Amino acid sequence: MKLATYKDGSRDGQLLVVSRDLTTAHYATGIASKLQQVLDDWNFLSPQLQDLYETLNNGKARHAFPFDPAQCMAPLPRAYQWADGSAYINHVELVRKARQSEVPESFYKDPLMYQGGSDDFIGPCDDVVCASEEYGIDFEAEVAVITGDVPMGSTPEQALDGIRLVMLANDVSLRNLIPNELAKGFGFFQSKPATAFSPVAVTLDELGDAWDKGRLNLTLQSTWNGRKVGMCDAGPEMTFHFGQLIAHICKTRNVRAGSVIGSGTVSNRGVETKGKTDWPKGYSCIAEKRAIETIQDGKPSTEFMKYGDTIRIEVKGKDGELVFGAIDQKVAPLQR
Repeated sequence: MKLATYKDGSRDGQLLVVSRDLTTAHYATGIASKLQQVLDDWNFLSPQLQDLYETLNNGKARHAFPFDPAQCMAPLPRAYQWADGSAYINHVELVRKARQSEVPESFYKDPLMYQGGSDDFIGPCDDVVCASEEYGIDFEAEVAVITGDVPMGSTPEQALDGIRLVMLANDVSLRNLIPNELAKGFGFFQSKPATAFSPVAVTLDELGDAWDKGRLNLTLQSTWNGRKVGMCDAGPEMTFHFGQLIAHICKTRNVRAGSVIGSGTVSNRGVETKGKTDWPKGYSCIAEKRAIETIQDGKPSTEFMKYGDTIRIEVKGKDGELVFGAIDQKVAPLQR
């Protein structure tokens, strides 16, 4: 099934069930008003939502209405936890190579992860608001999951059973703030503003064989200012699958229902042609494009985002239709 949250003036919005083709929706109020309620009581409430979903898809829902992604908040507008990994080691390799730094051997065995702000997620069509263009505004196209309870000490295979929903993320980064923050030794903070998520989050059965052991085997498309810049395969080159990312957290603590886990920037390796490396599948963040330029030309030439820039992030299924809807945002200045 596909679930969304509509804006209603409150912090947590109203839970919707959305049709498979993303054209119609139905309030889930009679079952649950908030997604967190469903995650807390998944085994009892999700079958009821599934029944409503099937009724909606069959055109028999009495109070269905047209679905409008612009009215959506993040599927889970605020979460108990937002932990973002760096599951695509190619992204790490490129960034490190651009600054002539080796990738530590441990990075291939133990995933990188940071804990971001989860109290203020934004909707798929909300502006990316930033106080200054000088911060180095960058999009990051990612896949994310929402979990149920996963106990401490869970193996990667056990952790996979805790995944309830899959969605897309734009994990915005302020690149020019990152170096000073990392130099302090405590990781990202001001350099990671509010994260946006796709209009809908979907259950694993909706993905069919595209969901394979914690990886989404579909193409993540990024369109910057109307120009397609990334058509990256999200599955094959994901070094650490979502079960491994969740198990990484579970090493020392429980993961509770309503935790959101991100994949990190989806990244694909370059292709060697006549002694030259090309990246035909593009990129899912500007930092990676700048790293490629530095490796090839000695310096970056692509600038970061400016006010008025747009970014669209989407995934289409094997039928050519949108799976999660689209993140479609504009960069805007902070109105003081």
